[in-house]
Amino acid sequence: MNQDQLKQAVAAAAIEQVKDAIYDGEIIGIGTGSTANCFIDLLADFKNDIKATVASSEASAERLRGHGIEVMDLNSAGTLAVYVDGADESNHRLELIKGGGAALTREKIVAAASKKFICIADESKLVDQLGAFPLPVEVIPMARSYVARELLKLGGNPVYREGVVTDNGNIILDVYDFMIATPQKTEETINGITGVVTNGIFALRPADLLLLGTPEGVRTLQR
Repeated sequence: MNQDQLKQAVAAAAIEQVKDAIYDGEIIGIGTGSTANCFIDLLADFKNDIKATVASSEASAERLRGHGIEVMDLNSAGTLAVYVDGADESNHRLELIKGGGAALTREKIVAAASKKFICIADESKLVDQLGAFPLPVEVIPMARSYVARELLKLGGNPVYREGVVTDNGNIILDVYDFMIATPQKTEETINGITGVVTNGIFALRPADLLLLGTPEGVRTLQR
């Protein structure tokens, strides 16, 4: 199976996980990225049953609306039953790195507001230690140089992601050469830097369930 087929397989497995929530009239949180897009496209088969969704990016909201699926503002939706999203990396504790698509802040907000967080990914995303994938950090533009200097002090190599503006109007610094031995502590430390909106470590609120696409089928890891 190629990577696209693995993404389709985990998206289909995620549909099975959220069917009860859909039929119970729950609002579904939807993530951002290529694997989340596969999930959105399959969700279209249930558009007449879905009460509404909350999207973690403008791109996902547009894709959902294109399928005729209602998108709500999180402030109106309240607590969500379930959130489905991909990841750039996951360790075996289901702590993640996210933000390759620059939607990390809204993804983190929707995950925090959800009772259950289902992560969908292909097997290449499962690692023993986070950090081979560059860590995205969303930063208020005027603080870019200051935050970069602080990230250097932590041992990382921050690189400005040129030409990218987040849905919140901010910029992204990608931190290279930065293996993460203590994800929760590192997440808190980086978030404590003045000018940082948030970073792409999802350890304080990790996934509850990881559906991992493999050539042998979908593997399920639970926290």
